[in-house]
Amino acid sequence: MEIETQPQEIKEKNCKPKECMAALLPVRDALEVLSGRWKLPILIALSDRPKRFKEISKDINGITDKMLSKELKDLEINKLVIRKVYDTFPPTVEYSRTEHSKSLTNVIMALKDWGTLHRKEIIGK
Repeated sequence: MEIETQPQEIKEKNCKPKECMAALLPVRDALEVLSGRWKLPILIALSDRPKRFKEISKDINGITDKMLSKELKDLEINKLVIRKVYDTFPPTVEYSRTEHSKSLTNVIMALKDWGTLHRKEIIGK
């Protein structure tokens, strides 16, 4: 499997450094939204169905409640997660992925594939 080293847009333009950097702005945006240790595991935990806070916490080994709360807020701000509050006593809150976040499925799979290749390259496993 050959890995492309430059986006097609950059290849076609044979661009100058300033133009190349501008072409990479969407990549920087995406990395900023998904950066950190927990955002992708949270999205994966929510991939099969909506879940309550404690369910997500149990699914993700090692995340603290404070960090989970922060990351869910970030994902909600970026329209990747929806927080739904039910009018019950005590209040019930569920989190689910948005349709927009489901467009990340192929990206996550591509990252998994690249990570597998990278592990083989670096540690031989």
